[in-house]
Amino acid sequence: MDALAGLRVLDATQMLAGPMAGMRLGDLGADVIKIEPPASGEFNRTHGYAGVNLNGHMTTFLALNRNKRSLALDLKSADGKELFYDLVRESDVLIQNFRVGTVDRLGIDYDTLHAINPQLIYCSISGYGADGPGAGRPGQDLVMQGYSASMWFVGSAEDPPQPGGIPAIDAMTGHQAVIGILAALAARGRTGEGQHVEVDMLSVVLDAQIQELVTYLNTGLKPQRGAEPSAHAWIPAPYGVHRTSDGWLTMAMCPIDVLGHAIGSERLIGMSYEEGLEHADEIYRILRPILTTRTTQEWIEHFDVFNIWTGPVYDYSDLETDAQVTARGLITEVVHPEAGTIRTIKSPIRLSGETDSVDLPPPLLGEHSQEILTDILGYSPERTQKLVDDGVVRSASVPAVTA
Repeated sequence: MDALAGLRVLDATQMLAGPMAGMRLGDLGADVIKIEPPASGEFNRTHGYAGVNLNGHMTTFLALNRNKRSLALDLKSADGKELFYDLVRESDVLIQNFRVGTVDRLGIDYDTLHAINPQLIYCSISGYGADGPGAGRPGQDLVMQGYSASMWFVGSAEDPPQPGGIPAIDAMTGHQAVIGILAALAARGRTGEGQHVEVDMLSVVLDAQIQELVTYLNTGLKPQRGAEPSAHAWIPAPYGVHRTSDGWLTMAMCPIDVLGHAIGSERLIGMSYEEGLEHADEIYRILRPILTTRTTQEWIEHFDVFNIWTGPVYDYSDLETDAQVTARGLITEVVHPEAGTIRTIKSPIRLSGETDSVDLPPPLLGEHSQEILTDILGYSPERTQKLVDDGVVRSASVPAVTA
């Protein structure tokens, strides 16, 4: 995609939320320069799921850093800071997710960079926000799940708190950062001025629960899980995951009387939707034995006739070969110079009249350092090489700098 062509983004982030934001802007055509420590690069280059790597490259890094160029730069050195300031003058957006207070120590805080480039959009991503008693604490997805109270909506009363299986808060925070950046860019188009965009995980997870929290804040009602496991304590039965004869079936909210007709239960035929919460445990106890009498696919086809919303519970091999995933081309490929062909997930954003190919594979550490200094900043080859020799900049074409 080239919707953001001509926009330059400095991505000084690591782990998930920040790199997700930078990648999405790169997917949309921005020139994203990933700023990394010279010795070993960002966290995900050396830490991954179960240590899984492709020819030495962690899959977690490969997943979040396509459509970026890598500049391996020592921000703690005077020369590195000067170089960074030069890049700020030539850039539109900076994204950083350092621990609160770190940017002040490094001299790359908003006030400093705004003075250098008043048009810069400066985006800060944090766990808890810039102030308050928890501001300095690290933010992480599982920690935020517990903090948010959302774990008490899932399961039964006898279950412990139920965490989610995917880092959704991290991912949502990255996408909220992109929304904020795009809004600030639109405002800059009118005013000519940049501004500070702040996004924190705590605010994001509260926003994601806006229906539940508005209910609680205005009524005092707290979730009370029943004896039977449910996917949401406040959504009437049969909302949840149910065993079939050959696997599992998800079932969303539906009129209880319609469900009664679908499974031949006189008791359920006489119930209203509103009674689905009051009698949830009874409904689950009636429904679950019946669902074990047919396969998942048989039940999906049967419930489709009644317009009851159901679906399969896939594993990754099922998802990979699903007809809809295949038809939409949601899995794509990009060739990496060392890891080889990487199968990855296509951007979920599609714009008419534009391509959505992956133009750049995830970069090697410092792969683009020299071209960035030469092409963007106009540094001479001699000056660039001196920065490499001094360890201020790392280039993929020279031996690694010793930490």
